[in-house]
Amino acid sequence: MIRVHVHGASGRLGQAIVRVAELDGKYQLSLSGRNAALAPLLADAEVAIDVSQPEGSLTIAEACVAERKPLVIGTTGHSPVHLAELRSKPIPILLAPNFSVGVNLLFWLTQKTAAILGREYDAEIVEMHHRLKKDSPSGTAKRLGEIISEARDQKQSVQHGRVGIVGARPENEIGMHAVRGGDIVGEHTVYFAGSGERLELTHRASSRETFARGALRAAEWLIGKPVGWYEMADVLGLRNVGGH
Repeated sequence: MIRVHVHGASGRLGQAIVRVAELDGKYQLSLSGRNAALAPLLADAEVAIDVSQPEGSLTIAEACVAERKPLVIGTTGHSPVHLAELRSKPIPILLAPNFSVGVNLLFWLTQKTAAILGREYDAEIVEMHHRLKKDSPSGTAKRLGEIISEARDQKQSVQHGRVGIVGARPENEIGMHAVRGGDIVGEHTVYFAGSGERLELTHRASSRETFARGALRAAEWLIGKPVGWYEMADVLGLRNVGGH
């Protein structure tokens, strides 16, 4: 049995991870929510998964450092200060804005496409999620924007929606648009619009179980890894092809 602690288990993704793990049968889970005493729960775990809130990521990271446990983080909406603090922790940490295998292949395809098409093609990103999602734009959409900027070797200039007389579109601009409504699990489309043609890359998620399976796969992979900062690209063998 693989012993996994899930922090933020009462949330949507946390509940999905619990369902998938229980159906799989090879995981032994411990669960925690806000204000839980983490040390005793982590003592018997081999790895922790955080799907709570940005502040909760810092709390579980501190506990994981104390117990010397690796940590997988699926929470989004971290500030630059949060991320810097997480990166400083002397434990293996894997942070993923999205655990879906398909989305991580979308990262790879976006990197390749942006590098080949160059700056002559305007890049726009549209993401759609359920009405209860708290952060905007999604962590996945932000990562797609970073990948495009890195592939083009340009400083990122993100335009979050447009209203009024905004003038001509600058060459280095990346449009970022968030749609919220209903129970949409998650949809991301990257548009590359050139003169006379347009290329669209889209991923649609129909069930949170795909994210849950990816989170558990990442957790199992992270056990025994040396101290460092990891991504799903490492789990899937895509490092340096769409990752940092």
